Amino acid sequence: MKIESHSDIIEAVQPLLSPECGHSAEHRSAPNGSISGAVFNISTTMIGAGIMSVPATMKVLGIVPGFVVILLVALVTDVTVEFMLRYTSSGKSTTYAGMMGESFGSVGSLAVKICVLITNFGILIIYLIILGDVLCGNESNGTTHLGVLQEWFGMNWWTSRAFTLLIVVLFIMLPLVMLRRVDSLRYTSAISILLALVFLAICSSMAISALLSGKTQSLRMVPDFSQVTVLDLFTTIPVFVTGFGFHVNVHPIRAEIGKVRHMGKAVKISLVICIVVYFAIGFFAYLLFGDSIMPDVLVNFDENSDTHVGRLLNDIVRISYALHLALVFPIMNYSLRINIDELIFSNKNLPPLASDTPRFVSLTLSLLALTYLVAVAIPNIWYFFQFLGSTTVVCTSFVFPAAIVLRDMHGISETKDRVIAISVIVFAVGTSGIAIWTNLNPGNG
Repeated sequence: MKIESHSDIIEAVQPLLSPECGHSAEHRSAPNGSISGAVFNISTTMIGAGIMSVPATMKVLGIVPGFVVILLVALVTDVTVEFMLRYTSSGKSTTYAGMMGESFGSVGSLAVKICVLITNFGILIIYLIILGDVLCGNESNGTTHLGVLQEWFGMNWWTSRAFTLLIVVLFIMLPLVMLRRVDSLRYTSAISILLALVFLAICSSMAISALLSGKTQSLRMVPDFSQVTVLDLFTTIPVFVTGFGFHVNVHPIRAEIGKVRHMGKAVKISLVICIVVYFAIGFFAYLLFGDSIMPDVLVNFDENSDTHVGRLLNDIVRISYALHLALVFPIMNYSLRINIDELIFSNKNLPPLASDTPRFVSLTLSLLALTYLVAVAIPNIWYFFQFLGSTTVVCTSFVFPAAIVLRDMHGISETKDRVIAISVIVFAVGTSGIAIWTNLNPGNG
């Protein structure tokens, strides 16, 4: 979906620096990132807020087409990341923006920075809003859903959204976003993946238990065109595009892992993990809730249970997911901070961001404060989640890498590469255009 980060000991491979900053290949320090760390960080990036909307896509697509779409988006992701790795190895750039700058000049570089800025800032706000919903509840269509803290302790000022999110930001987010190496987050990334697996395990266990007791919902294997139209099917694709779109994190993780073949291996392992997790979550949640499933599946887990065990499992599901997002947040913050710094200070003769403590701290605190304020002020921006998948994310994930291959400034693309690149652009622009049109004109669907 979107992630770049930074290393404080790899000054020559600074992810925030573009080629104009004068760091050439021969000055690069030895990277020390691991394949496992890369897998954890990439997987954490992809298994983010997207999994909460996957079950709702199964309701629209049906089980079989849903699995096919997951595989298709994962395949296109693998292809476009391979394009990026190949052209990064052939060029001098160490950032996504620098790579686009080599092919399309300052316009291309600026386009990447703007897309990453919009995407990551929006995603960070969404993460905090989800955390607020889980911990402090929300209101949807006149229905009040209590958060975990309100269920436990009642309605108090210290269980309000503003105060709870402030505590989360100060004591969980702040220490993590102050880390200056993306590989330093490999342990929190591993924990976040574990929490996502806890979410999956409990959801699947509840579905299997309901199946054995005859309380599961009937599954739809293919779309029900009495309830949806062909155009409605395209509105599900942005969810998966947003979920699999980690392309802006390719360069910083590649810089720390060192060898391109190791990065390629880490990407493939991560994609397999995410395919399994996405489909399993979609299948079991759909089996559990059927057509009553909400766009945010956590709302369904807010339903009251008749047993103490059931209520406990509902709370564990929501808390594990909230902690998962809290640990994904710092990785997302890396690329946003790097791109803003690059956008503002790229033409100034300044030291790398990680070694410039005043600049690093002030930018980090400003971004975190702004994200918090917007998340508290805006109660619901789910529509923005789908908007991102149809616009900025699809550009950074599919359109830009394919455009670089067609531009072929290094003369390394073959005929099959250009054919694939054209196909990717047609797929990305076509599906996103239909999705946007359908959302803006629901009566035409």
